[in-house]
Amino acid sequence: MVIRVMTVSFHTLGCKLNFAETSTIIRLFTENGYTKVDFGLPADVTVINTCTVTAQSEKKCRQAIGKAIKTAPHALVVVIGCFAEIKAAEIAAIPGVDLVLGNKEKFDIIQRIQGFKDSNFGILEFWNFGTPFVYERTRSFLKVQDGCDYHCAYCIVPKARGNSRNAPVSYIVEQAKAIATKGIKEIVLTGVNIGDFGKTTGESFLQLLRALEAVENIERIRIGSIEPNLITEEMIEFIAGSQRIAPHFHIPLQSGSNKVLALMGRRYGREQFAEKVDAILRQIPRAAICVDVIVGFPGETDADFEETREFIESLNLAFLHVFTYSERPGTKSVALPNKVSSADARQRSKKLLNLSEIKKTQFYKQNIGQNLKVIFEKRTKAGKMTGFTENYIKVEAPYDSLIIGKMVTVEIMDISESGNMTGLFL
Repeated sequence: MVIRVMTVSFHTLGCKLNFAETSTIIRLFTENGYTKVDFGLPADVTVINTCTVTAQSEKKCRQAIGKAIKTAPHALVVVIGCFAEIKAAEIAAIPGVDLVLGNKEKFDIIQRIQGFKDSNFGILEFWNFGTPFVYERTRSFLKVQDGCDYHCAYCIVPKARGNSRNAPVSYIVEQAKAIATKGIKEIVLTGVNIGDFGKTTGESFLQLLRALEAVENIERIRIGSIEPNLITEEMIEFIAGSQRIAPHFHIPLQSGSNKVLALMGRRYGREQFAEKVDAILRQIPRAAICVDVIVGFPGETDADFEETREFIESLNLAFLHVFTYSERPGTKSVALPNKVSSADARQRSKKLLNLSEIKKTQFYKQNIGQNLKVIFEKRTKAGKMTGFTENYIKVEAPYDSLIIGKMVTVEIMDISESGNMTGLFL
């Protein structure tokens, strides 16, 4: 008797939270007898976890759907996630797409596949945190929160993911312990608005950090993106004294113009943002502070942009993530006047990307001569290995299989031709 093995492939687009959730869904399939194969290979089921944060994101989703259908025309093609939540009917109308599951139903995917002929798409009224982690050799994402109550003028995510909610601290700690048993050294906390943690359970993000600090055998905990108004002095003080929480802050700025911040519906001004950066660096001088910036928001004049550029230039930052404004139907910004031309937005983006490279080089040079801890993750095509310090500096060294996956101390030496730092093992 020959038993046929069912295969499944996955393709994930968008944020770290999406990747964490895909890992949960992979586990659901493997626990139900499926074998995972690489995306692009023929499979019985192909799952595409989508993003809708920009028009470019949606374009990439459509391309991935087309590739899946072309690769395995007889496979069951399942589209899940934020794009599926916002535009379910549009996706379901694509010939070759069999099942569309939004964010409220994607964790019910096995049951939905078994009965997909009865319904092409729909909404199930439950939230599922699943087993929210992804195993890699050295790093694992851990979903701690979902949804957002902020409703910024440009953002479609609250409509795609719903209100802020979280699992209890005790549950997340159990997930962290499970990760530790797999030999994973670093956990990255993910969510839509993780600083808002506790809306469901009456707890706080600081309580979560304190509990995770006590989990044995996890050597490093890295915080995902966190809103500036939710970073407290108490939180900074705790991280400054922590042996496990990485001194790495990914903070959305979005604009350095108070006028544009108000149009965006953000909950702080540039003065408050600068104070938060200063507060972090006073207690953690070598912290990596990375910020998100949006250029080309409706109403952003040349003077507003220049104000943003000068403001960023004045801050001691490590990196920038620069995004060009993308109009999302259903958001408040669609109705705003004074749209910025694509050409102007591209020019502004280019200027900030250049500034980001300058900031990165300055930050890297500030760390030359420091003894920092690196977890080396993988081998490069050039025969080296790379990993990150606690303050998110990418370090390269000659490949050594015995060091991959371990935390080692190195002296930061210089910037290599590839743009990484080189390190001397101590």
